[in-house]
Amino acid sequence: AGDVLVVVRLDRLARSVSHLLQVIEDLEERGVHFRSIRDPIDTSTPQGMFSLQVLGAVAQLERALIAERTKAGIKAAKARGKLPGNPGLRERRPEAIKAVSQARKKLYLDDLIASAQTWLPMVRQLRPQHSWDNVVQVLNRRGHDWTVERLRRAVHRLVREKLAEKDLLVRSPRRAPEDHLMKLVAAIAIADPDLSLRDIGAQLDQMGERPARGGKKWQPSSVRDLLDEAHRFGLIRR
Repeated sequence: AGDVLVVVRLDRLARSVSHLLQVIEDLEERGVHFRSIRDPIDTSTPQGMFSLQVLGAVAQLERALIAERTKAGIKAAKARGKLPGNPGLRERRPEAIKAVSQARKKLYLDDLIASAQTWLPMVRQLRPQHSWDNVVQVLNRRGHDWTVERLRRAVHRLVREKLAEKDLLVRSPRRAPEDHLMKLVAAIAIADPDLSLRDIGAQLDQMGERPARGGKKWQPSSVRDLLDEAHRFGLIRR
């Protein structure tokens, strides 16, 4: 069936119709399907793609209307001599501050859940055998923009909500197990199937991984051996 990118609703995926179509095209090139929980869309059919474009245009229009209403409301409030915004926050009321904090936390969790299918499987494949630095490098080569701090925070939150496994947070071993290079090479190959053996070796060098057979730099033959091993263990499909 292949990978599926799941979002809560369409406006969580893109901010404009043109951006939406670019994202969908990129997903199709990677063999990834798209699913919106609140918008029943099937991108595998022409009718589904048309519906996607229509819903994307509607979402863009709704955002524009909300922005216009907000600007008009602020202008009207200023004309009446009132300050825009939340009075409770301006007065530092504890209940208002708590409500805003809870709303932000919920929005953060919603965004994590909506995007998890694009990054959590790779985290599960690499953690805890590999350091957070290595995981971030692999994810960012797939087009993400993670930092170690933000990724750890995201995984902590999903674990706290019982949406991810506690083992992901276990400290990575100082001396990784023997198969850690095989898993890392497999992850790099999955992240970018077009990479050559030499390209994968160059990435391993950049990540500070030492060749299993000694030496200062990775050779294509060593990378090929690890890929063959990953195929035998079913980590990569031929």
